[in-house]
Amino acid sequence: MLSPLINKLIQFFTAHRRKRIEKNYFQHPVDTQLNELKKLLHSARKTEIGGKYGFHSIRRYRDFADRVPLHDYAAIQSDIERMMNGESDVLWPGRIQWFAQSSGTTSSRSKFIPVSDDMLEKNHFQGGKDLIMFYLENVPGAKFLGGKSLKLGGTVKHDKKRNIFVGDLSGIMINRLPFWADYQSVPDEEIALIPDWQDKINRITEIAVRQDIRSLVGIPSWFQTLLTGILDKHNKKNIKEIWPNLEVFFHGGIHFEPYREGFKKLMGANDIHYMEVYNASEGFFGLQDDLSENRFLLMLDYLNFFEFIPMDAFDGVHSKKVLPLEEVKPGVNYALVISNASGLWRYIIGDTIQFTSVFPFKFIITGRTKHFINIVGEEVIVDNAEKALRQASEKHRITVIDYTVAPVFMQDNEKAAHEWMIEFDRPPADIAAFTLDLDRALQQINSDYEVKRTNDISLKMPVIHIARKGLFEDWLARHGKLGGQHKVPRLSQDRKLMEELLQMNAPE
Repeated sequence: MLSPLINKLIQFFTAHRRKRIEKNYFQHPVDTQLNELKKLLHSARKTEIGGKYGFHSIRRYRDFADRVPLHDYAAIQSDIERMMNGESDVLWPGRIQWFAQSSGTTSSRSKFIPVSDDMLEKNHFQGGKDLIMFYLENVPGAKFLGGKSLKLGGTVKHDKKRNIFVGDLSGIMINRLPFWADYQSVPDEEIALIPDWQDKINRITEIAVRQDIRSLVGIPSWFQTLLTGILDKHNKKNIKEIWPNLEVFFHGGIHFEPYREGFKKLMGANDIHYMEVYNASEGFFGLQDDLSENRFLLMLDYLNFFEFIPMDAFDGVHSKKVLPLEEVKPGVNYALVISNASGLWRYIIGDTIQFTSVFPFKFIITGRTKHFINIVGEEVIVDNAEKALRQASEKHRITVIDYTVAPVFMQDNEKAAHEWMIEFDRPPADIAAFTLDLDRALQQINSDYEVKRTNDISLKMPVIHIARKGLFEDWLARHGKLGGQHKVPRLSQDRKLMEELLQMNAPE
């Protein structure tokens, strides 16, 4: 049970924050965003980039857009390397010592995203506070704060020579947890940051089963592995037999839909609540404010300023059409551009989103600017693939553990195709029927794909391989990406990943 004092503090916080949410998100969202831009420009006016583009004299959004060019990682890599080597006031005031290492899903090269103290406190941790507030609103009588929260994240390494800390964002957050979150968390920091993934899982399994776990925090794929291992070790049918008070899974990092049915099986007859966040290495951008809706509320007062590039006009840093918040429309696929309090200015993060409503601004994540398949004009994005996969899986009453898709290019008289590698909880009884249903679903979802599939005009029937158990985990381990927020790319424009997986999947 929570003490009366803690209950009063929570009530005070939520009431005060709810008023600000109502004002900033529902009444004056555009003004809120412009105020965030002004705060960012004022804070960085004396930095190197602030002097270069005259931040001190920018008064309007249009001045900002005209003066500051779009950036990708390549454009600021040298500046970030200088920051990692100890230079101050480059892209953001002061010296930044924390750097989130990207999963490398958009390229083989690692990316190091600066994480300032301002971003941790007023962005990432503010997101955690708001998550709790919205959950309590959605679930009256919630009791998860009366027990422990099991967190599962990545690791951080201390580069003593340069005195910086580099690692997964989740590891950085675990390392820097404020007191109000740390006292309630399991495991302790020492175990949570163990670099060896299997050792970490084993230690957590031993400790967590003795705790009153009421909430889970982390990435679905890794929790699926952890919870399955716990059930196997303790010979239990569902996780509620171990943690009867388990109430909610706060998750993010990857799309949840492919894992939903698997979690229902893990939980047994008494399922739990699921609440999703959009918290990337570059910042905390959205959260699920309504549990009845599978979409995010765009968080407008987290020291992020948002811009949007329509994907039909996307040309990377050379894109000409860039829109502020007030000009977006529902149903359009946009590349997300951010400016934030870690020194990312007009930075294309690589994610694509689609608004489902404006005023309030709510959206879904549709994929990546570089994670799509478009070999014959079909323009299949991650959101298309996952919806089709979910429909086919539900029809065949199976669960997908992990998957990736690659192109089969046209050769001689052979048509192109999409080649899928899918790990199931159990394979479909009829893989041919499953392939047909997946293809039909994708045609229904994506009209461009449908046209190219009509009479096999450009694309023939998809090819599906059944992955052996643990194939994708083995691939991640081989590439030093097992654990944390790393994940296998969903869609690829080349066959490099698929060829490696086919080799690893071959019987010995």
